[in-house]
Amino acid sequence: MEYLGTFFSAFKDQMIEKIKIGNIGEEISEAIVPNQVFSFQLGSVHLVVTDAIIATWVVMAGILLLALLFGHNPKRMPTGQRQLISETLIMLLMKLCRSSNLSYEQSEEVVPYVGTIAIFISLTNLSAMIGIPPPAKNPAFPIALAFFTLVYIIGMSIRFVGLKGFWHSLLYPKAMLLPFKILDYLIKPISLSLRLFGNIFGSFILMEFIYLIMPAILPGVVGLWFDLADGILQGIIFTYLTVTYIGEVIEGAHMAHLAHEEGHPA
Repeated sequence: MEYLGTFFSAFKDQMIEKIKIGNIGEEISEAIVPNQVFSFQLGSVHLVVTDAIIATWVVMAGILLLALLFGHNPKRMPTGQRQLISETLIMLLMKLCRSSNLSYEQSEEVVPYVGTIAIFISLTNLSAMIGIPPPAKNPAFPIALAFFTLVYIIGMSIRFVGLKGFWHSLLYPKAMLLPFKILDYLIKPISLSLRLFGNIFGSFILMEFIYLIMPAILPGVVGLWFDLADGILQGIIFTYLTVTYIGEVIEGAHMAHLAHEEGHPA
């Protein structure tokens, strides 16, 4: 007991000394700002390549390798572990799409994108586990991803229900709700981007603070959630919302069509 008391007393003194000597706010601020790796001139435009961009490139290369590894030479009847894992993940995504009002054929078209997005976001978030700052802590990353996904949602919705069906989904159940439905499409990318950015940015700040104050044991334990579990969870949530938004348009168009057939137009 005397040893433990001495240990914790020395640990507390070192932690207080760290707080007094180091400017923690300044160190965390330096960790937040994207680090410039290199830059080059393209005509009159000066382009800067940061660690976030490098991490994104590495993850994209990793996804390509995974696609080649798990999708190479598939068999009609799976015999290897790789194809079994691939088909299991695909079936989980198919079930998610089917539960969101998408038909089997529509789900087959959506799964490649939402599956790639889930893996892409999860792997970029997991980069923190190997000492690379996650790109999502830079607001530009989740904002660009959210707006690109919104374009995909609108495009696939129109592909599935047609331009007329998409318009009817905006008018259902009442035409007076049209301004709010349009506003909802402006809010969707903000919601998607802020949710991803807020969670990853908050986790990154917390982990940086823990590394500065207690770098010995606690970061490894806490990082199992904030770096690993939460990173994967954000990819799942982003994927789920993408599928749900497409399903909402399909359901709205279908309900508007039924209402029109019954003589109760929106």
